[in-house]
This record gives sequence, C-alpha cells and structure tokens, in this order.
Amino acid sequence: MATADRSREIIHLELGARSYDIHIKRGLLQDVGIELTRLRCSGKVGVVTDRNLAAHYLKPVARALKAAGYGVVPIVLPPGERTKTLRSIGTVMDALVEARFERSSTLLALGGGVIGDITGFAAAIYQRGIPFVQVPTSLVAQVDSSVGGKTGVDHPKGKNLIGAFNQPRGVLIDPATLRTLPEREWIAGLAEVIKYGVIEDEVFFEYLEQHMPPILTLSDAPVTQIVKRSCEIKARVVSEDEREADRRRILNFGHTIGHALESLGGYRGLIHGEAVAIGMVYEADLARHLGFCDQAVVTRLRTLIAAAGLPVRMPNVPFRALWDAMQQDKKVSAGTVYCVVPERIGSVRIVPLAKEETRAWYATIRTGTTGSRQRSSIRKQPR
Repeated sequence: MATADRSREIIHLELGARSYDIHIKRGLLQDVGIELTRLRCSGKVGVVTDRNLAAHYLKPVARALKAAGYGVVPIVLPPGERTKTLRSIGTVMDALVEARFERSSTLLALGGGVIGDITGFAAAIYQRGIPFVQVPTSLVAQVDSSVGGKTGVDHPKGKNLIGAFNQPRGVLIDPATLRTLPEREWIAGLAEVIKYGVIEDEVFFEYLEQHMPPILTLSDAPVTQIVKRSCEIKARVVSEDEREADRRRILNFGHTIGHALESLGGYRGLIHGEAVAIGMVYEADLARHLGFCDQAVVTRLRTLIAAAGLPVRMPNVPFRALWDAMQQDKKVSAGTVYCVVPERIGSVRIVPLAKEETRAWYATIRTGTTGSRQRSSIRKQPR
C-alpha cells in the first residue's frame, strides 16, 4: 500500500521480519546519507556502481554519505549485462575484504538492475550476510529489479542461474535520475511497466495507452505515477509469494522467450527490456494459438509496445536454438518449460509448454501466418 508523505510516496512491502519500505521522491538522492541513518545503517558504506553512473552520481552520493558520518568505499564496475558474473562478485568481495568490512557495514547499490543484482548477491554472501540498500537509477530497476529481493548473476548457459533471495533494508527511488539514462535504456524499461498492466491491472494498461506521449518525454507526473503503480503491484505480488513458489511467477510474463533471446545473443544484442517486449508480444501470440486469449489481446499489446518505441518482431532464431535456451531458464521445473500467458489484459495464467505444440506455433510465425514476420538478427534488432 502506498502512502503520501508530502512529496514522498511510501510503499510498504510486508514480509514479516524482512519487511521494508520503498521511498519515491524527486531529489531523494541528495539526502541519501540521512536516509541510510533512518534505515539504521552504520559504519562503512560500500557504494557499488558502474563507470557510467559514477560519472553522474558517485561524488554527490559519497559527499552526502560522508556528511552523515559514513566511511565511503567506492566499488566501480564496468557497465552492462556482461558484468553480471561471478568474476564481478569476486571484485566486490576483494574490495570488502581490503577495506575490512564487518557484518554491521552496508552495501549500497547505485545503478540499474545489473548493479542491484550484483550488490544484493554480494551482500548475501559476504560474512554470511550484511545489510544492503537499493538506490535504483534506471527505469527497469526502479519498477522491477530493485523490489522483491531477487539477486544474483548470469551463467554463460542462462540468465540469473546463480543467486539468492536477499531483501534490502530499503529502496530509495529518485525519479530525477531517469533523465541521465540513455534513451535506449529508458525506453527498454517501459517493457516492465507495460507488463504490470497485462498481468494485474487493466486500468493501468489503459493509463499507459492514454499517456504514452508525455511518459516518453519524461513528464514528471506520469513518470512518478508509472513508477509508483508498478512498485505497488510488484510489492503486493511479492508479499504474497516471496520465493516464487506460485503467484510471483506471473511477474515472468515475457521473460520465458525474453531471457532466451538475451542468452542467445550473448548479452550483446538485445538489452533486457527489449527482449522482454518481444517476449510479451510472442507469448501473447502463443496464448492466442493455444486458445487462452483472442487476437484482440495480442493486437492491443503489440500496439502499446510499439507506441513505446520498443521492438515487436522476433529475431531470426531457429526453433531448436530458442527451445534449448528456454530449457536453460530457471523457470523450468522437472524438465518442463513454464510460460505466463494472458487470458485478457489484466489477467494471466501459468501454463506448461509442450515442445511439439510450441514448435507448431513457431512454424506459423516463421511463415508469417500470424502477420508477424521476422527478418532481423539477434544482434541488430531494429527499434
């Protein structure tokens, strides 16, 4: 549930002893030292970020932390999904050991989803667990990856195969940081926003249909609204199913195909949100093929994704390669691939996929019988 504190939105994620608040406020970054004190952090703070973010935010964040009495240890990593490896975890571990971090010390994730996942996993395993705080600066991190406690790194064979559930002490969101995002990353984050409307809230989906132009120009009110509503939906789902035993799996809509496309491109082609956008379009089309929804759902979803400037066409990938990549996903259970499919906008279900039935559907999109031809490569996806 969200509450207003003057200009601040506060969304509570209820997980018993692991509960925490998500704070959304423009200008919050300049008060990060005060916020960490409010969260009962003490001692040294390791600020994990990447080179691109460091150029914008490391100095002001370090200054705010030092003003609040914290010792600051910057840990700067290369940018991009390819940094999300065990090697990067080793880099963070080396820095913590060198700086003599203790169990009372804190890690601060200053960046997008990659930095948040690395920082949370490092916090989970250093001295068997130290506190960490999420300060997400990308849209995908603000609306999705910073909330819910999923942390970890990729394996060459699959995305997010190595990790741990580790809830942060708090999430501090400053929507003003979105203005320093490259346009491609900002637009890619809208895929996760659109996802929430499909899985849970048709009214929110309609809001996105009606307000996409001002959202794309980063107008303050609609941007704050989409961040807030996305966090509300994510918090409610996670509070009902923290460890993805059942209901939380609906958050994977678009990700069964999306993660496979990322993996097949060696994390060099499509970025996460672009892959998820394509995944949502084609998982909806698969749902239509299987009889779970009608064509109107697919058309409406594809139209909104295209209006956001996201890709809607499947790269030219052989079925066997796609299926093998889907088999490596962490959502596979007992060898069965599970997929989230829409029944209508605002309601989805989780279904097992049969290989031959999925192959038959894939043959229709390869021949263009669904009206969705693909001619692009995995590395050069048109926008």
